[in-house]
Amino acid sequence: MTANFLVGLREGLEAVLVVVLLMAYLAKIGRRDRLPYMWMGIAAAVAVSAGFGALLTFGPRGLTFEAQEVIGGTLSIVAVGFVTWMVFFMARSARSLGSDLRGKVDTAVAAGGGALVTVAALAVGREGLETALFLWAASQAQGAAGGSPLLAALAGLVVAVGFGFLLHRGVLKVNLGTFFTITGYALIVVAAGVLAYGIHDLQEARILPGLHALAFDVSAQIPPSSWYGTLLKGIFNFSPQTTWLQAVAWIAYMAVVVPLYTKAIRTSSPVKSARPVAMAAA
Repeated sequence: MTANFLVGLREGLEAVLVVVLLMAYLAKIGRRDRLPYMWMGIAAAVAVSAGFGALLTFGPRGLTFEAQEVIGGTLSIVAVGFVTWMVFFMARSARSLGSDLRGKVDTAVAAGGGALVTVAALAVGREGLETALFLWAASQAQGAAGGSPLLAALAGLVVAVGFGFLLHRGVLKVNLGTFFTITGYALIVVAAGVLAYGIHDLQEARILPGLHALAFDVSAQIPPSSWYGTLLKGIFNFSPQTTWLQAVAWIAYMAVVVPLYTKAIRTSSPVKSARPVAMAAA
């Protein structure tokens, strides 16, 4: 449940910060009458994201094994691409996020309520769709069954909403730069495991070769059913039986993405604290 909680918390907090900024700016310019339009857009984004998640979960059922593996492997790799882009986007653009949103809100307020619905729906919907896709891919990679992945993600979202409420009230001050930096590294590790799982799916579908060419097999030392095997699988998507192609993909992803992410953090100017958000809300 740890990885899914992290996805819900990280993505949820990004969406919540967007909502807090929208609310604070509408209050600042004296247009609280536009808040219902904002909530309409947010509700539409949540509904679309939930529908997308349901489609991912129930859509592939009834297909052949090979077709399910092709869909699962392809979407897992797409999810890795999205979450990698999101991590770099927040590292480079967090500081300008508020000013960009304010510019869009100014245009939307002048255009009418429908435009503000669209702005809110797009701003929150992007995070929602990314969350649904990556949560589904992470759950598939972990082999999670039942409702535990959804419950863990919902718990993360609830915590994120709680943080957002406290930020909006000016009660809580959080070093957002540090938070997004640490969770960014954690999501990169999770994404590397999802990438390896996606490749394994495509190998099982016979799209990629090397299904039986194992780089290592430590299933005797780390049984998948053991508590520590389950822990490694749930947090790091570790597989005791890993093919050479999976191992190479995992190492290559980490070797490329981690240094680039570190460089992006050092060369950017991330948000240093939540105080500007809280003061704007006040």
